Amino acid sequence: MRGRRFRKRKILPDPKYSSILVARFVNQLMRRGKKSTASKIVYCALGLIEQKTKRKPLDLLEEAIRNVSPPLEVRPRRIGGASYQIPMEVSRERQITLAMRWMIEEARSRQGRPMSQFLANEILLASKKEGSAMKRRENMLRMAEANRAFAHFARM
Repeated sequence: MRGRRFRKRKILPDPKYSSILVARFVNQLMRRGKKSTASKIVYCALGLIEQKTKRKPLDLLEEAIRNVSPPLEVRPRRIGGASYQIPMEVSRERQITLAMRWMIEEARSRQGRPMSQFLANEILLASKKEGSAMKRRENMLRMAEANRAFAHFARM
């Protein structure tokens, strides 16, 4: 490896829910440094969830992320002249990042209403183990299962 090891920055909890998970969600949603816009969208989405379900939105967000988090992923590796898709376990940090990214991407792909409504809908569906983000998780697990024969290459 070149250079020094990258030191991970510590994320401060968000002011409203004092949760690091919500702060990470806001940072993931943010584009072009517009953090106030991203936090408005997330807070509005969490408010909509609270109105619809009469439950704590933070619990539903945690449940949705837990449901969407993939335990395995496939990574390409060149061996000889061929590239193999090798199934590997995903670290907890990356599981959370992937789950957030998928939910945000699926909410962004829809158009017509405000982003906060789509985000709230995606979080609700993910907490029930439904929706587009869950389909992405299932596809990733299917790929890992299909390439299980190459798992021994991960230990090389």
